[in-house]
Amino acid sequence: MTRLQTAPPETESHPSPDLFRKVLGHFATGVVAITAIDPETGQPTGLVANSFTSVSLDPPLVAFCVAHTSTSWPKVRAAERYCINILAEHQEDVSRQMSKKGAAKFEGLGWSHSPGGSPLLDDAVAWIDATLEDEHLAGDHLIVVARVENLAAAERPPLLFFRGGYGRLNP
Repeated sequence: MTRLQTAPPETESHPSPDLFRKVLGHFATGVVAITAIDPETGQPTGLVANSFTSVSLDPPLVAFCVAHTSTSWPKVRAAERYCINILAEHQEDVSRQMSKKGAAKFEGLGWSHSPGGSPLLDDAVAWIDATLEDEHLAGDHLIVVARVENLAAAERPPLLFFRGGYGRLNP
């Protein structure tokens, strides 16, 4: 049995950001692209997050976290409806493209309208149409709680994020 190594005590009352990222990077997550139609421009907009989870079955709620400095979240939020696209293992390039700042996030990407009218990315593992239920400021991020309006899934493996990089599931 392997023992967990304990880190030397930090001199501050909390761990450094580097140590925090390193340790939490050991928790593998999926990757989601949260997409909407910007009500000001009529163009698709979106952001990527790897902090996504189910919250409640009744009512159906999910949550994700975004940096409170995000310039994309206010556009998505203003749309009132958005689509949470769970990315597939071959969509690392989609994640990287949608993570960038600027208007070219959808350039060259295939998508259609979800039943709720938001961008549904081609080949996503699953999609969830949602509306804003609540928002909570938590440190340097916002915890966004969303009410699920509609959803569906395909049978394909997800894109994973682990230790600061992308990976694939090998069952």
